[in-house]
Amino acid sequence: MSATLKSLRALSDSTRLRIVALLERDELSVNELQEITRLGQSRISTHLGLLADCALVQSRREGKRTFYKLNPQTDGTAGEFIQLAIRGAKELPEHGGDQINLKRVVNRRREQAQVYFNQVAGRFDRVYGPGRSWQAFGHLLLRILPPLVVADLGAGEGLLSELLARRCKKVIAVDNSEKIVAFGAAKAKKNGQKNLEFRQGDLQNPPIDAGSVDLVILSQALHHADEPDRAICSAHKILKNGGQILILDLLKHNFDKAQQLYGDRWPGFAESDLHRWLDEAGFKKIEISVVAREEQPPHFQTILASGEKLAG
Repeated sequence: MSATLKSLRALSDSTRLRIVALLERDELSVNELQEITRLGQSRISTHLGLLADCALVQSRREGKRTFYKLNPQTDGTAGEFIQLAIRGAKELPEHGGDQINLKRVVNRRREQAQVYFNQVAGRFDRVYGPGRSWQAFGHLLLRILPPLVVADLGAGEGLLSELLARRCKKVIAVDNSEKIVAFGAAKAKKNGQKNLEFRQGDLQNPPIDAGSVDLVILSQALHHADEPDRAICSAHKILKNGGQILILDLLKHNFDKAQQLYGDRWPGFAESDLHRWLDEAGFKKIEISVVAREEQPPHFQTILASGEKLAG
């Protein structure tokens, strides 16, 4: 088969068009392409193999990882094919999400502190040490919290709010259930936590004054909202300048029974959707990453998203 026909065949698949468009801006590893596209590792490797076979992409080794990039030495015809592939990729419905995820992944790679944390977290569960647990680490981190005013939106019975109230200046726990709010308020009174206040309300329009809190937390709550983007906009409104939002939620999944079992309105979220909503709400310094993966089916993954409200 001629080189031209091999190139045409390699670029006849929409997934390979997506990969070529992603490699236009930066070299990427298989794992990074997997995170961006949410496709399986073996599938991505197969597509990269076909693109490499016709010399459209090149690879290099760095430790245990292999990075891929577009071949800068392609001839005129192959170069034209690559440009056509990039144009075709822009017409695909996945293109917008791919570009958002690409920016996030590349930025995170450049932040060495984040890379180091991921390496440490990956080793944590593999090496046993007496008294070494996430629970202990959590209490340690609580001790270094500054005196913040925190809004815990969709707080439920307030477990996280209770922990935060031990160190924060004030914690406002918001939930739409009258019974849960009454339960949480009674428990806070019993425990003498005068800086923990429960309020009944919708996380999409929380009963909190604008510009009055330092930190907004949405912990496994956003997937219960009718309009998640509206909830994020409301969080931006109640934050002070310099305040931060933290979202802990599920990565988008295919476990259909979640709605029936847990009352979820959304099957988790794609990183690209969260990034877009945070950006549209006005947040800056946006960071999103997967922070936990369950080993048992349905293998839920947890993502942590953050953003900062800057004066302007």
